[in-house]
Amino acid sequence: MTIRAVVKGVGHYLPARVVPNAELETFVDTTDEWIRTRSGIERRHFAAEGETTSMLAIHAARAALGDAGMDAGQIDAIVVATSTPDLTFPSVATMVQAGLGMTGGFAYDVQAVCAGFVFAMANAQAMIVSGQVRTVLVIGAETFSRLMDWTDRATCVLFGDGAGAVVLSAENGAGQSTDRGILGVDLHSDGRHRQLLYVDGGTSTGTTGHLRMQGKEVFRHAVEKLAATAHSALEKADLTPDDVTWIVPHQANIRIIEGTAKRMQVGMERVVVTVQDHGNTSAASIPLALSVGRARGQIKQGDLIVTEAIGGGLAWGSVVLRW
Repeated sequence: MTIRAVVKGVGHYLPARVVPNAELETFVDTTDEWIRTRSGIERRHFAAEGETTSMLAIHAARAALGDAGMDAGQIDAIVVATSTPDLTFPSVATMVQAGLGMTGGFAYDVQAVCAGFVFAMANAQAMIVSGQVRTVLVIGAETFSRLMDWTDRATCVLFGDGAGAVVLSAENGAGQSTDRGILGVDLHSDGRHRQLLYVDGGTSTGTTGHLRMQGKEVFRHAVEKLAATAHSALEKADLTPDDVTWIVPHQANIRIIEGTAKRMQVGMERVVVTVQDHGNTSAASIPLALSVGRARGQIKQGDLIVTEAIGGGLAWGSVVLRW
């Protein structure tokens, strides 16, 4: 008998303000055609003034709990993946804990930028398998619009705000690849590449800073590393790409998504794509895509899902799970 971390519920939240490419044309030196051609993005959501990352996370958490038929009192831990916290401290997770009225358990943040949700899922799975907790609320939430340099047209058009959440609970499995739950995890980082994607602010500068990215280099690393980590996680689960029902990738750029699928020899008809509607929401993009994919009727119980992401650090990884 093997303990598995099984998805019990999923949910998401998007700010009300939708920003189409045409709106960006009015104050950024860019065009709708340029953005679509290079990224696949058509629109994104921006948080309203005063709407914080923790607020987005709380909305997504409530949606996931509702989907699971659970309340906050049944949650043992909250793990939030974010690079855009409301404050330096306390953590967004403790703010979510308070917002949900959860007085027990514990909560903390994970920071691995766009790969954050994958790292948070790995954390939650490890705690469940070890027996430390039974049920974990895992959230990815970001307000990346507040890190943009609006004079840098190569980056400011790519990002958006949002949040997604899943509820993971312990279940007994047979220890086979047919079990429901997380079946394989693969994580990596390489700090030598920090200059490829970073924010030029923090305690060293006394400013929030802006996102800086060497897009061509990030693209080159992304396609190679994402396919490799997905293969590795599948191998750990004694599975192959032929077994995959859906790839649910980090929604950064349609060309990265297509390139990774091609390297994995998985057709795009088996890839959940939401980048056109949300842009790059960093740690929120995978749980957002999981929730939207489920709502569309794409993801069903028993489906084998591969999630993979890469972000600043560089940090990258993947999770294989059966829904």
